[in-house]
Amino acid sequence: MSFQEGKILRSTPGPGLLFVLVCAMGAGPVMNYGLSATSTLIMADLGISEAQFGLLAATCFCSAALSSMSLGRLSDRISARSQLLIIFGGTALALTFMAVSGNYLWLLAAVLFSGPAQAISNPTTNRIIIHAVEPGKRPGWMGIKQSGVQASQLFSSLFFPAAALFAGWRGAAVGAAVVLGLLLLYSWNRLPKEPRRPALDKASRAAADRSFPAPVWLLAAFALFSGAGMQATNVYLPLFAQRELGFSLLLAGATAAAAGVVGVASRVLWGRQMAEGVRASSLLLTLAAGAICGAGLLLAAGETGVPALLWAGVLFHGASVLGVNVVVMAGVLREVPKQRVGAASGAVSLGMYAGFALGPLVMGLLLQFSGGFLDGWLFIAGAYLLCIGTGLGYRRQEARSAGGTQIHSSRTAVNKDRESRRGDDEHGATGAAAPGQPHPGG
Repeated sequence: MSFQEGKILRSTPGPGLLFVLVCAMGAGPVMNYGLSATSTLIMADLGISEAQFGLLAATCFCSAALSSMSLGRLSDRISARSQLLIIFGGTALALTFMAVSGNYLWLLAAVLFSGPAQAISNPTTNRIIIHAVEPGKRPGWMGIKQSGVQASQLFSSLFFPAAALFAGWRGAAVGAAVVLGLLLLYSWNRLPKEPRRPALDKASRAAADRSFPAPVWLLAAFALFSGAGMQATNVYLPLFAQRELGFSLLLAGATAAAAGVVGVASRVLWGRQMAEGVRASSLLLTLAAGAICGAGLLLAAGETGVPALLWAGVLFHGASVLGVNVVVMAGVLREVPKQRVGAASGAVSLGMYAGFALGPLVMGLLLQFSGGFLDGWLFIAGAYLLCIGTGLGYRRQEARSAGGTQIHSSRTAVNKDRESRRGDDEHGATGAAAPGQPHPGG
């Protein structure tokens, strides 16, 4: 793969590149999922409250949100290798800081440092896909590479609790950092060297700084609301299982792992649906409805103490809201030209990470001041209801875009027909013989 005139050229992108993309998507969230899976150990060791624990995730995602726009623009201009170094190296460094943190403030600093590594993952991988993969296969690749986030959830939910039993939560963080270092080496060797890109002229920079169309911002809003509910659930699900249903540390971690397994499958499925031509708005509305059902089941599990309801809620959570990102990001590829994919992905990531920051923070405050999870699940269900409204707005934009395309196509056909008739008339006028004269060539 090589860069020529700002484009990635690759005739046959293979499974090796796809594996790199999956790992690049999964590297950034490892720290957050690890914190969630070992939440009881960390809270007991550092003596922090539920709200303080929620602030950890909020801090990380605030950092990601604040850096997403600038990193999105940067991803359109620097090499893929440099971006992978930010993703894998930045997360490994943050995990190392987590392992050596002696108090809550040090841990806050560590999660703050991990934000940019997550912020650039979508722009980086989206940009590689739109340049390296043919259009018909892009949604399928999107579904697989977005499943890297849930693969990360599965890995962290199993690895961190198991490693913590032997080496504590700090040792688990070191082990995860080593894994990311190995993945960085593989990815670094998988991507060949790239020549320096030409500097952008004023016209190109002006085009890159133009505002995005309305559908991009609607996708960002959907990512905001769904991200708030999704991440609040991801962060507090193991703690909810332990406190409300009496699960052990390992079994509570398995709830998040199960959500991750279902999430991997759902992202691949929704990506295939996009590839088959299903409208993005239809999928988003379906996912929002499923997410509301999942929140209701988790609420019912807490009120009744029935484990089956919790597992059903986990199933709906993984199958619905965990699949939102692939539909949103595939929608971005359809709304902007290749040269702006990184920047547009950064704009949508801004909404997503703002939601990721808001959700756990609100959930933690509600948990601390109410003493239970009921208010938190109601908050999450409300966020998903806002997704329904946003999805309907996006559906109207899709209809307008489709109508405009049809009108343009009709006008083009009419113009072509007129030109054809005009040509026939001109041909008849010049080619017909005058009265009483022989036809030319006759």
